[in-house]
Amino acid sequence: MPQTYFIQLILKDTVRDVTGERVKHSATRYLNLDTGRVKSSRLFTVQLDISPEEIRLFAESVLRDPVMQDVYIGTFYPAEKFTRKLLIAKRPGVTDDEGISAQKALGDTLNREFSTHVQQIYTADLFYFEKPVAQKDLITLGEELLGNPLINYFEAGSVDDPITYVPDVRMGSRAEIRTIPVDRKDDELLRLSSEMLLSLNLDEMKAIRDYFMREDVRTARKKAGLDENPTDCELEILGQTWSEHCKHKEFNALIHFRDEETGQDETIDSLFKTYIRKSTDIIRKRFDKAGNPWLLKVFTDNAGVVRINEDSCFIWKVETHNSPSALDPYGGALTGIVGVNRDPLGTGIGGARLLFNTDVLCFGNPDHPGKLLPGQLHPRRIMSGVVKGIEDGGNKSGIPTINGSVIFDDRFSGKPLVFCGTAAVMPLKYGDRPTWIKSIDPGDRIIMAGGRVGKDGIHGATFSSLEIDEHSPRSAVQIGSPITQKNMSDFMVDAARQGLIKCSTDNGAGGLSSSIGELAQISGGAEVFLDKVPLKYPGLQPWEIFVSESQERMTLVLEPDQLEKVFDLARLYDVEVTDIGRFTGSGHLKLFYENRTVALLDLDFLHNGVPRKHLEAVWKKPEVREPELKEEPDIKETLLALLGSLNICSRESIIRRYDHEVKGRTVVKPLMGEEGHAPQDAGVMRLSFDSWEGIAVSNGIMPKFGDIDAYEASAGAFDEAVRQIISVGGHLPDPEDINSPFWSVNDNFCVPDSVYDPETNPDGKYKLAQLVRMNQALFDMATTFNIPMTSGKDSMKNDFRKGQVKISVPPTVLYSMAAKIDDIRTVTTSDFKRPGDAIYLVGKTRDELGGSEFYRLLGYLGANVPKVHKANALNLYRLMGIAHREGFLASSHDLSDGGLAVALAECVIGGPFGAAVDVGYGDLSLIPELFSESHSRFVVSVPAKNQTTFENLMGSDARFLGAVSEEPVLKISFKGEKILDVSKEEMLEKWRGGLVF
Repeated sequence: MPQTYFIQLILKDTVRDVTGERVKHSATRYLNLDTGRVKSSRLFTVQLDISPEEIRLFAESVLRDPVMQDVYIGTFYPAEKFTRKLLIAKRPGVTDDEGISAQKALGDTLNREFSTHVQQIYTADLFYFEKPVAQKDLITLGEELLGNPLINYFEAGSVDDPITYVPDVRMGSRAEIRTIPVDRKDDELLRLSSEMLLSLNLDEMKAIRDYFMREDVRTARKKAGLDENPTDCELEILGQTWSEHCKHKEFNALIHFRDEETGQDETIDSLFKTYIRKSTDIIRKRFDKAGNPWLLKVFTDNAGVVRINEDSCFIWKVETHNSPSALDPYGGALTGIVGVNRDPLGTGIGGARLLFNTDVLCFGNPDHPGKLLPGQLHPRRIMSGVVKGIEDGGNKSGIPTINGSVIFDDRFSGKPLVFCGTAAVMPLKYGDRPTWIKSIDPGDRIIMAGGRVGKDGIHGATFSSLEIDEHSPRSAVQIGSPITQKNMSDFMVDAARQGLIKCSTDNGAGGLSSSIGELAQISGGAEVFLDKVPLKYPGLQPWEIFVSESQERMTLVLEPDQLEKVFDLARLYDVEVTDIGRFTGSGHLKLFYENRTVALLDLDFLHNGVPRKHLEAVWKKPEVREPELKEEPDIKETLLALLGSLNICSRESIIRRYDHEVKGRTVVKPLMGEEGHAPQDAGVMRLSFDSWEGIAVSNGIMPKFGDIDAYEASAGAFDEAVRQIISVGGHLPDPEDINSPFWSVNDNFCVPDSVYDPETNPDGKYKLAQLVRMNQALFDMATTFNIPMTSGKDSMKNDFRKGQVKISVPPTVLYSMAAKIDDIRTVTTSDFKRPGDAIYLVGKTRDELGGSEFYRLLGYLGANVPKVHKANALNLYRLMGIAHREGFLASSHDLSDGGLAVALAECVIGGPFGAAVDVGYGDLSLIPELFSESHSRFVVSVPAKNQTTFENLMGSDARFLGAVSEEPVLKISFKGEKILDVSKEEMLEKWRGGLVF
């Protein structure tokens, strides 16, 4: 009979309690609570049939750090100096990764087998407070700053109150298959969609009604023992498969677009086909014609696949996890990073070796002073939770985070944008089978591998297609287990290389419904036995089992004669695998539960039956104007203010939380230089220890320019991602060069609701026109630079609504780029290397202060948005490639936020040297010379021996500014007149102190 034991770990009184200090500080800063001293502790609840002696051995030899901690078993810390306590535990059914790890450690210690597939050890935080804080205030502290009521249980009271909470799952419901009539009036159909959280519009609900009224459908259902009306499971499957998240209905809509500025009037037959796929098709043909077909697979699998060399291929995917991160920042971000890990892992046959992670995060002001709407989390809480979630997801998986970005804008305070990316490497072949091709035949078995299914993640796909409000469903939140996934990843790599897996895919949005529903198209059908699916706890309904997005799960396709070998291998890796059905050629997706048919859906209707949207888009240029500065600001004060501003200051407090060294192959890290302060443009990672080949990865994101012109915001973001890779030593792809390196790009569009409604979304036509122009820029940039999209994602409902108040994100597109580096020994970093090196500005500066950080500092927007001059940029980047290849450059840094002044400052603060430059040139006045954010520009330093050859190569594209100095001071003159003299220490202090985490 299982016993219940409590084990408390608490820091010795002689050890500084940093966690307690942080809680005290946060309570005072954000809630004006005087808690007095706070002491933190960790609580383990064990429910196992073991003896008191065994539990003591476990607590003292496994859990406790004898140098730092005291341990209490069956009793608690004698808190005589404290008056109150707060328990923060996980709710029943929420994945507790630390508890599962402790469970495994207990089994290893006692040499006994405790299943890690069922939770029996739980963890919690227990805080003690010196001052007698009111119970309701402690609960508020827990809910607002330390946890989340979606996933946490909170209990506050006197230090003498007993603790008895154990997160047992108790569900008394019996399995029930409901039949739901759909022969209803239009308003009743819409009500049904809303009540079931299907997120389907009237046309879609009518299509479902018409399908179930078809005579052939009724006949087939009668033969299968089903009612003519759909089951709850069938409606849930249709809601998931037809969700915006899965079907990208707005990107595939028929759009009538009118440009009132130019008079252009046209019908766009799918944004995706017209701009994204078409641009890649054009580029593919150029390289195929040249005999360099490195594009292997795009848009048709979990991730894009490109050829690295004759032995291996590169797999690359970037996803968003915005809605879950708005509800539970920690869980949403953690599942975002481990979820995107599964995309490359489940591409083609599967079993790719995961290479690196990236993350790009968009938050509201962390010091947001305003009142929050009901259900809206404070931006600092969102930021802290997201950063911690990515830290735990990436670090515990053993995957380096080598690149990223953080953007701040008040419009991200309703719904943050959380972009997570993962790259992997896979052999070109397993045996004689191309690894990127999925193959399934009738009779192949359906295997679920990894975690178990629970209520967490139900309606994740449909929920992601809605705007957020205070009623958003708790069941949509998932908590990932990176350690469980690490075991599964290692297992899949081994199984794939042994030729045991026929193909695979991840259980992402929609869970089994999505993975099996999509794979079934390859064979022509599938049969699934839901009662065989392993559950976290009993009591789930059949439809919940099929659509739950519980994490760490993959669907594997096996030939029947490989089952025994795969199951044996899975036991070796402690991975649970279950045979839950088979693929067929019936043309249907058929589900059973305890010998009863639960669902019978025609695959063609399931995947192709969703009615197409018809949308209206009208572009009218915003009425913005360039401000007139009353007086020229103090240059030193302005530069220091910019260096400390949220969108420019150091991200070190975030970067240092992520492991970018694991695997030992990261060449260019986020921060470098002699003192580790120099921000870098792109991350670079060595592919293997057997060659010098590497990968450069960058990101381009510029939502701030969208308020002026969405086309230029998209074009600028694309250019930013390209020039970051060029800056570290990348070379543009060249269709005329058979040895041209590959580039692989993920486009991620995140926009507010863009469907016009006269009452709820009166500016929907303009918002959709912004999206159209963003896609037009994508096409123009991609085809100019011959850089193809290989995968991507869109997120279309990034709004937070409460009553008549709506917080909408600015139209945002992220371009995540990866490019092959032939020899990582040739890459260049941003910091100045030696005194005497000549400093040049490469590229042309224009009077383009619109949307700049300089204007933001003064409270302006401006009208002169930076524009990408594509032909000039193409030529410039090719010349920069030659300069890198010939070894002309000692350093290189791209210009973006803050313009030339900030770029020079960043080159100085990263090393021990300074710079003396004169920026006066041509007709531009001082302010645009220093702070314009014109695209396609770099600050480079060149050794004296290379100056002549560099100038001959670059011609008028490079302007001499000055030289690197021995003294660590930045001195700037304008046409001979000194305007700035600031020490490295002053700049570094401002830059490092801008973001207090």
